[in-house]
Parts: sequence; structure tokens; C-alpha cells
Amino acid sequence: MTRPVYVHDLDGLAAHARAVRAALPPRVELLYAVKANPEPDVLRVLAPTVDGFETASRGELRRLAEVLPDRTPAAYAGPGKTDRDLAAALAAGVARIHVESPAELRRLGALAVAAGTTARVLLRVNLPVDAPGASLVMGGGPSPFGMEPADAVACARRPPAGIEVRGVHAHLASGLDAPLAGAVAAAVVRWSVDQIDAAEVDVGGGMAVDYTDPAARFDWAGYGRMLARILDAHPRLRLRIEPGRSVTAYSGSYLTEVIDVKRSHGEWFAVVAGGTHHLRTPAAKGHAQPFTVHRRADAAGPRTDGGPVTVVGQLCTPKDVLSRSVTAGPVGVGDVLVFAMAGAYAWNISHRDFLLHEPPVFRTGDPQRVAAEWAARPYGRR
Repeated sequence: MTRPVYVHDLDGLAAHARAVRAALPPRVELLYAVKANPEPDVLRVLAPTVDGFETASRGELRRLAEVLPDRTPAAYAGPGKTDRDLAAALAAGVARIHVESPAELRRLGALAVAAGTTARVLLRVNLPVDAPGASLVMGGGPSPFGMEPADAVACARRPPAGIEVRGVHAHLASGLDAPLAGAVAAAVVRWSVDQIDAAEVDVGGGMAVDYTDPAARFDWAGYGRMLARILDAHPRLRLRIEPGRSVTAYSGSYLTEVIDVKRSHGEWFAVVAGGTHHLRTPAAKGHAQPFTVHRRADAAGPRTDGGPVTVVGQLCTPKDVLSRSVTAGPVGVGDVLVFAMAGAYAWNISHRDFLLHEPPVFRTGDPQRVAAEWAARPYGRR
């Protein structure tokens, strides 16, 4: 039995990133949110296309410095920044630090003065902007993210020594379709320009990814047209977006092998090597991860009857569910399953040490070709 494998389609990732960049107005800066997938190969492939990288920890700063030593991080974000975090961002020369509270701004100012430098910041603001239909909401109500609008106005008007306030950052929700993402961006820019005369606005990411339809894509062209209209109304504005999931989700696949197939109280279960400790996305988002089956002709074990099947992993918890499918067809022991859309918030957010199973293997290439080669090999037990 082969260990589960993550396969990254780097050619597909590069093509998708170029298409995203081409759909956006030239004046919109495209940052990649490293938190979505910090794999070195992913960062290297995106580097020629994106305008910069958004980081959210000292670990991400280190990763970027190791993989792309000539690229200065474009942004440093995240709640709960310690003085060590802020000092590391200053030392790395981060172009813009996204500040979450007045207290954080004061601490950053003191560190900048002590270092003999000036910190250029965007104030993260929790604006009361509606986002109906969003899958995850981080603003518009009580939230640990960002500061009250009135506090942001006060910080912009009277920044502490060592601070240059350049504008606003507002990542308010995720799972937005293009019309809603454009409307949110317009509302954020309106407030930022009207209230603090912002020269720069980062409207965040949160572009929708539809796990029920692997072929669907966010309407980047439509979104680009909406951002162009915003820029037409504010010709001196510097506008940024920072997508993550919507850039890399489609380029990664998680491949694994069926260990056992059984019926329980009238329902079929396929138990695979690995599980949500490798691929936490379906558990985190509460969805069925889309998958295809590469059948192994020489496997002699049991097979489902082609009806609905629940795919589970090796963990001692009923939450270790990767997918539920009514369309997979027969699934048997030894078959190789290819879970698509595993290129973001997958291995990097998984509870990888639970039960201390071996980690997956990582490689690049065409995931369907890798799966076909795997399924063609003689089936054997560990």
C-alpha cells in the first residue's frame, strides 16, 4: 500500500494565476495570501504573476525569506500580534502592516521609533457592511478582527510617532460571489475615502470557491470590471486584493487508497488511508470533498454496489469524513481516490499529529495521471 499523496499541478496553477491577473485592471495590486497554501513550489510558481505576498505570522515571513529571498513581503496581517511579531515585520521591511487595534498601533509605533524607522500601516476596520450569502463573516458585527470605525478615524487623524497611516484594510467575509465581492469593495472604498481620506485600500480576499462544482470558477472578469469602476471614481487610489483559496484550491489534489469497504446499518462506507488529519478542508467547511475513482482491476476485496458511499479515514472519531457521494459508482478495496480542490487550507490546517500517522507524500504533476499509474500497479497489503 502506498502512502497518501498530495499532487500539485503547477502548470495549471500558473495558468490560473495568469488568468486572474489578466482579468484585473492593471492598477489593482494582486497579493497572494500565503496562509492558503505556503508550499515552496506554490510560492515559486506564483511569484512571477502576483504583485506581492500577504503574510500573517513570523513563520510565513521565514518561509517567504527562504523560498523567495529577493521578495519583500507586501503585507503582514493577523490579530494578536506580539511585539516579536511586529519587530520581525519591521526587520523584514514589510511594505504595509495591517494593524488590528489602537493598542497594537501604539506598540508598533514605539518599536518603529526604537528601530529608527517608520512603519507604514493600513488600519484594519470592522465596517458595518452587509454580506448576505457569505460562507464566513469576520466583520459587520462583534468580532476579534479589526477596530471600530470611530477608533480607526481617531488613529488616522492622530497616529503615534513612528507611524504613517496609508489607508484601510477590510477583509469582512469569505465565500463571496463576484457581484457581492464588488459591492463590498465599493462600500469599503467609499468609507475609507470619505472618513479618513485613504490613499490605499486593501479590500481583502474571500472570493467564493464552490466545492460542489469543481469546474466552477469565481467570475474574475466581472469582478475586475467592478474594481475598474471603483478606480475610475477614485483615480488616485491604490487598490489591493489578497485572494488565497480562490487562487490555489484547484491546483492541489489528495490521492489515497481504499483500505476497506463495508456496510453498516444499510449504508456503505469506504475506509481510506489517511483522512482529515491530512485533508481537514471537508471537516472545517462541512462539505463533501469532490473525488473521482481510479478502479484497480486486480484488487480482490469487497466493492460497494454503486449506491451512496461515505468515505472515511483512519482516525478514531466519527468526524473523520472526507466525502459523501451518490455518484461515485462502485468503490472497492485497492481503488485510488483523487480528491480534487485540495490546494488550499488542506494539509497546512490539518490536525496532523492526531494518532501520529505518517504524513502524506508530496509531488508535482497531473493528479489524474499519477492516480492512473498508481491504480495500474499490482495491489498489495502493507
